[in-house]
Amino acid sequence: MSRPAVRVVSPTEERNPATAGIDRLDTLGMLRLINAQDALVAASVAGALPALARAVDLAVTALRQNGRVHYAGAGSSGRLGVMDAAEIPPTYGYPPDRFVAHLAGGPAAMTAAVEEVEDDPALGRADLAGVTASDLVVGLAASGRTPYVSGAFESARAVGAPTVLITANPHATLAVDVLVCADTGPEAIAGSTRMKAGTAQKMLLHTFSTAVMVRMGRTFSNLMVDVRAKNAKLRGRMLATLAEATGAGDRECREALSAADGDLKVAITALLADADPPAARRALEAGDGVVRDALARLGRA
Repeated sequence: MSRPAVRVVSPTEERNPATAGIDRLDTLGMLRLINAQDALVAASVAGALPALARAVDLAVTALRQNGRVHYAGAGSSGRLGVMDAAEIPPTYGYPPDRFVAHLAGGPAAMTAAVEEVEDDPALGRADLAGVTASDLVVGLAASGRTPYVSGAFESARAVGAPTVLITANPHATLAVDVLVCADTGPEAIAGSTRMKAGTAQKMLLHTFSTAVMVRMGRTFSNLMVDVRAKNAKLRGRMLATLAEATGAGDRECREALSAADGDLKVAITALLADADPPAARRALEAGDGVVRDALARLGRA
């Protein structure tokens, strides 16, 4: 007598009927089948955007009160957090200590599997021991139940820090303030969450941190305006951005950037508002570094 199939807690670990014959296909057929599954990810991310918007607002609040955003995760999820946090300072000129990534197993787990550590909630509590009430803790767990992340949330709750979970499991068991779930369903290979679930987490993380940086005034329109010129390539990029933002010619841009002591946002504000650099700088300081707010203060909204 056959027994009914037992449902796995997370749908990411269930068998996918659409790919049951994947090992019988030729190579191109196999790739097309995987690609067809990947094509479902964007729609699942779209469904998570209202919750992600709440997470972005929590992060902006934390950063504006001098808090930090902590990512906590294990395995593939945790590695994605490390990569996202590492890319924020060079992309947006943001201080490297404001987005902090905690990976179960530490740096060694970036390049080698240290799978047993994800089952240790005490390690998660210890890694997040320095969290404060001004911070935001973002847990990364495709399954929605990783003990390491659970421990990280315990440290957050102990000090009253808000919590966000980014997951692929709509039935996630971890208690959080905001649940961001991209329901990607069963993987092409059962349980291989570095595939659709991982792709969704990467999209959500990059969308999250990008939106946070836009809200923090690190862009003007869709231009990166907090670049710090550390080499010739970046100096050229700053001049190109200044020209793009203002329509000014090369010579005028060079003079404006020099007068602004190399501060791109001051140069943009000064040119667009026809103001001197000190006035532009004061307007930016009063407007939390947001170029559009500074322009409004100078009567050029």
